[in-house]
Amino acid sequence: MAPDTPTHGPGLFVTTRWSVILAAQETGSPEGPAALDTLCRAYWHPIYVFVRQQGFSPHDAQDLTQEFVSRLLEKNYLKAADKEKGRFRTFLRVALKRFLANEWDRAQAVKRGSGQTLLSLDLVAAESRYEANLRSEASPERNYDYQWAMALLEQTLAQLRLEYEGQGNAAEFEQLKECLTADRGAIPYPALAASLAMGEGAVRVAVHRMRRRFRALFRAMVANTLSAEASAQELDEELKYIAGLLSR
Repeated sequence: MAPDTPTHGPGLFVTTRWSVILAAQETGSPEGPAALDTLCRAYWHPIYVFVRQQGFSPHDAQDLTQEFVSRLLEKNYLKAADKEKGRFRTFLRVALKRFLANEWDRAQAVKRGSGQTLLSLDLVAAESRYEANLRSEASPERNYDYQWAMALLEQTLAQLRLEYEGQGNAAEFEQLKECLTADRGAIPYPALAASLAMGEGAVRVAVHRMRRRFRALFRAMVANTLSAEASAQELDEELKYIAGLLSR
């Protein structure tokens, strides 16, 4: 079954390549922090999951996630992990490890973010999702990567839904979205045709187009988290890795 469509707004769709954000940060461009904020809001849950698996309580994990994001937006950590800038996924994980190693002992009783909440987190939803998707047999790093893959999937699905809504085809999207992850032999074309008042042949075409567009959007989404210098082979390797995480 296809994942539930996220409830966050269209502004969270990540359209800015990671390397562009780095360049903007280095030149002091105001677009850099805003773009990085967009990325962090899209991918904060893998950060939260990793922190929780270090043994922190839900409230402490929320505080630490918010503080970590604030450090990113203040540029401190963007300059501290040059070797990991090829993949935003890897950069965040390495920077987060460094943050946790240095931060908690020094500021355990201090309110995070100096009273300023830069990233509003739904703690109840975050914890519910954490418990539902946690793979107890996997390492914190593996769980982080799995949540990263899920975030990519959700962002892609959200963008695809926006496109269908913009074309006045929201009902078609709701009917066909389950086909994105279904085996071709398991797609109920006759039932969908009856529900959408379309011919079965037209439904087959519509499903094919939706799946093709989803793949294109997903590829672009993953590419946006790699450096501008990443080769097609590197992108294919990252796609293969992400797909492997989602297929487990």
